[in-house]
Amino acid sequence: MNMPKIGRPSKYTDALAKSICERIIGGESLRRICKDKSMPCRRTVASWLLDPDKEAFLHQYETASNIRADEKFEEMEEISENEKIDVNRARLIIDTRKWFLSKIMPKKYGDRIDIDHSGSVNIQRVTFEN
Repeated sequence: MNMPKIGRPSKYTDALAKSICERIIGGESLRRICKDKSMPCRRTVASWLLDPDKEAFLHQYETASNIRADEKFEEMEEISENEKIDVNRARLIIDTRKWFLSKIMPKKYGDRIDIDHSGSVNIQRVTFEN
C-alpha cells in the first residue's frame, strides 16, 4: 500500500522549478510561493539556486525575476494613468515599486550617478625615525 507523501517537496525536479518560475512571472514573490504547502521552503529553493549542478534553474529564476520586475514597472504607468485611484495611494504604490526596482535591478532601474573627476592625486612616502 502506497502511503501519501506528507510534507513539503524537497527533491528538485524540472517541473517544480518551472512551476516556481511561472508563478514568479505571474507576479508572486518567492516568499509567497514558498508559503504554499505544496511548494518547497525558501531554504530549499535557495540551496537549489546555489547548487552548481542546477545552473539552469538559476538562469530560469533570474529570467523570471527580471520579467516580474518589468511587469511591476509597466504597472506603475497604469497606476499613474488611473483616474479612479486616490492620488496619495498611487504615489505610495509607485514610490514603493520604484524603490524596490532600484534595489533588485539597480543597473536597469536605479538612479544613474555620473561622477566626473578632474585633478590629480599625489602620493608621498612618509618615513618615521625611531
